[in-house]
Amino acid sequence: MQSGRYQNASEVLREGLRLVEREQAEEAARIAVLRQAAKHGWSDVSQGRFDDVDGDSLDDFIAQLGVRAAAAQSAG
Repeated sequence: MQSGRYQNASEVLREGLRLVEREQAEEAARIAVLRQAAKHGWSDVSQGRFDDVDGDSLDDFIAQLGVRAAAAQSAG
């Protein structure tokens, strides 16, 4: 008696291919978002829209960014 989700090896292979294709599409989407963010960031730098933070203050600066992002998310 056969049990399980798939009826044969072909179904298993097709499902595996679908998973790989989905992972590749998600990775491509993540890369596109990162590229756009980098492009926006470099544009901001070239326009002088940035904060110069020394190494001793970096942890505090990042924490404040997190607080601001959380506040913006809850407000919007």
